Amino acid sequence: MSPWKQQPDLDTMNRWNEGTAAQSLGIRYTELGEDYLRGTMPVDARTRQPFGLLHGGASVLLAETLGSLAAVLCLDPAREIAVGLDINANHLRAVQSGEVTGTARPLHIGRTTQVWDIRIVNEKNDLCCIARLTMAVVPRRDAAA
Repeated sequence: MSPWKQQPDLDTMNRWNEGTAAQSLGIRYTELGEDYLRGTMPVDARTRQPFGLLHGGASVLLAETLGSLAAVLCLDPAREIAVGLDINANHLRAVQSGEVTGTARPLHIGRTTQVWDIRIVNEKNDLCCIARLTMAVVPRRDAAA
């Protein structure tokens, strides 16, 4: 069963990244599936660390970008929002070039918290990073407050 309360098209979701860190790193949403959100990030000068490998922080940024949007898509945007509480990541394989793909899937979607599993693979589909993101679900504040 799909967790989505919203299902915007990919162009709309990618426009939401305009002017953000995700756009600066070249992150693109590529697929909204039945129970997952997938996106890509290039491994290039924007995302490598000084030794020529994909920067762990860039992987975490990809994971949080995917998990955060996925969390929001499970909510009624007129009533509530999701904010990051915790993220952890294990970097399992170095990547030097090309593109990585992340897939966010829900582990828990509750009334006040959500937990997301994000797996990042290289172009050969080798697992490079596993992240777990915990989101707090909070009421949307009135803009006038």
